[in-house]
Amino acid sequence: QVQLVESGGGLVQAGGSLRLSCAASGFSLDSDLIGWIREAPGKKREAVACITSREGSTYYAESVKGRFTASRDNAMNMGYLQMNSLKQEDTAVYYCATSRWSVVNGAACPRETHEYDYWGQGTQVTVSS
Repeated sequence: QVQLVESGGGLVQAGGSLRLSCAASGFSLDSDLIGWIREAPGKKREAVACITSREGSTYYAESVKGRFTASRDNAMNMGYLQMNSLKQEDTAVYYCATSRWSVVNGAACPRETHEYDYWGQGTQVTVSS
């Protein structure tokens, strides 16, 4: 059974850090782009980061650049999103998603549902003041 499971979300004070994990099972994600997408009430869906399969190149939304770091461990079939200097506006449900076919266009990570093959269930990140 193909599955992506995120973990590591929670409640943190502004300025704090969290590390999200994305565990893949039922398939190997070493050939996949891993994207991190967030959704918050009243806000547009945002692809905050992604990491390519071969080169491990990373791309970030301007809103998180310098604060978030995407990484991957293909041997463990895992993706990670290290989030530092968190702000209240980072509060959202964070999803990891994978795609064998999507590419990064103009340094913008894919964000639409159809651009990914698999999605996790999401993990809530809440940043308090």
